Amino acid sequence: MKVVVKVGGHLFPSRIDASRISDYIVLFKKLKKDGHSLVVITGGGIEARKYIKTARELGGSEFICDIIGIMFSRINARLLIAGLGEDAYSELPTSFEELRKAFEIGKIVVLGGLQPGQSTNAVGILSAEAIDADLFINATDVDGVYSADPDNHRNATKMNIVKADNLLKMVLNKNLLAGSYKLFDPLAIKIVKRSGILTRIINGEDPKNIERVINGEKLGTLVSP
Repeated sequence: MKVVVKVGGHLFPSRIDASRISDYIVLFKKLKKDGHSLVVITGGGIEARKYIKTARELGGSEFICDIIGIMFSRINARLLIAGLGEDAYSELPTSFEELRKAFEIGKIVVLGGLQPGQSTNAVGILSAEAIDADLFINATDVDGVYSADPDNHRNATKMNIVKADNLLKMVLNKNLLAGSYKLFDPLAIKIVKRSGILTRIINGEDPKNIERVINGEKLGTLVSP
């Protein structure tokens, strides 16, 4: 399968845990060995949010805040490339054109953010569209999409399937400042809808969940076009 995986910022906390990142590296190497073609997108992590918050307090524009987030996401991508070694494409694509060329080489391609106003979730599904992927996985720190914020609503229930249009309605009223995208931003949802690419939001705390989804298990939430 051609698979694109977005790894959320939960993998890159303030205190970097090399052993935790290694678990993902072992998984990605195994998936490649099993014959899957992979693209991995990294989020900016907690440190990115701290710097974005500080930049905003200093009067920085949202454009500048986006640039900061992109820089951190690319640093995290470099960490994965370092760990993947020869299994990874050694350069960091900074455009979808570069991504497509790198993907043709047959190695795992890792990248971070690409441009302001575009979350790494959007980069993920756009990358999936660019390579005509079979599956896009958003591996985050939650179990999927809930009917309401589970932190504030006791009766919130996880949705096994959600229509892209319904998910769009759920996020349109949310804060869309730099670094604030929790699951998907509107652009990412619209790309899911137009591409028709199989998309799952899963809990990525256990990297094996990624392999389970690739093997057909119905974890998390399926975002249906």
